[in-house]
Amino acid sequence: MKQIIIIGGGAAGFFCAANLDERKYKITILEQNSEVLQKVKISGGGRCNVTHACFDPKELVQFYPRGNKELLSVFTKFQPGDTMEWFENRNISLKIENDNRIFPVSNSSQTIIDSFLTEIQKKNVDVKTKCSVKEIEKLGEKYVVKTSLGNFDADFVIYTTGSSPKSLKMIENLGHKIIDLVPSLFTFNIKDPLLKDLLGTSFEMAETSIPQLKREESGPMIITHWGLSGPAILKISAWEAINLAKVKYNFEIEVNFISKDIDDAEELFQNFKVSNPKKTIGQSKIFEVTNRFWQRVLEVSNVDLNKQVAQISGKELQKILENLCKKKFQVTGKSTYKDEFVTAGGIDLKEINFKNMSSKILPNFYVSGEVLNIDAVTGGFNFQACWSEAWLIAQDLNAK
Repeated sequence: MKQIIIIGGGAAGFFCAANLDERKYKITILEQNSEVLQKVKISGGGRCNVTHACFDPKELVQFYPRGNKELLSVFTKFQPGDTMEWFENRNISLKIENDNRIFPVSNSSQTIIDSFLTEIQKKNVDVKTKCSVKEIEKLGEKYVVKTSLGNFDADFVIYTTGSSPKSLKMIENLGHKIIDLVPSLFTFNIKDPLLKDLLGTSFEMAETSIPQLKREESGPMIITHWGLSGPAILKISAWEAINLAKVKYNFEIEVNFISKDIDDAEELFQNFKVSNPKKTIGQSKIFEVTNRFWQRVLEVSNVDLNKQVAQISGKELQKILENLCKKKFQVTGKSTYKDEFVTAGGIDLKEINFKNMSSKILPNFYVSGEVLNIDAVTGGFNFQACWSEAWLIAQDLNAK
């Protein structure tokens, strides 16, 4: 019986093993940590954001700053609808939330982990934890995988290690080209009086832009202990990951907290003024922001909170509107978004055959997951790439 060695016990490795034909192959998963599926466990705050309710491959690839062209053919063969069906066929109920993220109904990542463990148990997959791979030696069309637990012979290697520098170095030694790693999906560190002590203040729809890179994004946003986060920030960090690394995370960002241009915001104010001339500005609910944030905007605009709306001068109004709609911040660094550390960079995509995720450099060698130069914005997209790629590998091997 031919031997398949899967290096890496994460999402891609387990999904691949769960779809392989155990009658054809002896399957072994090698994982260097003491526990498997660690990223699955912490994803979505411990609930596991399995995938995203975007069922059109052409739309789906728009969420991938790197890998969008290559993934189009992959998603035409296995997309989020197929992922949902796969889990539901194994009695795992999933739900689509308002923002289109998909979670198990149980709200626990353990449900997903248990479904994988059940599947691979049925297939007699051998899982070796605390098994650190030291080297992969190519012998003709076969491989010897040298590890801390001894050597493993492989007719086929499936490389799903994630994007650690060590794993990239190992595959580079086998002849693959590596695109330098840079962080993707991160929050922006900003120190500014407008944000001070407003931790947790959120905005339903904000617009962000980095003028020097001519990049704009929009979405919900939140003030954090460090500065700004939420989809409006994370999306821009993913799309500009390489450029932001080049400027060492020091750059200017412009934020529109209310997603309205200045003229529309001014019109709203003038209409409010006509109806409520005697109301104090500090107690006026004119824009969709919290009272705390509104009062802070007034403070940094040097406007007396007790002043009547009718008394606000043109100059004061312009200052308020600029702080709401065109506020410029200096970003001075980045922070990891929750525990979901994602990187851009990895194996050069030109060296992979996306019909079956096989290496064009190495025979009988397949690659899937974050070790590739593919990454996505937050929302279940990184997992979907893993499921789809791993499924293609399993189909290819099962057809041999």
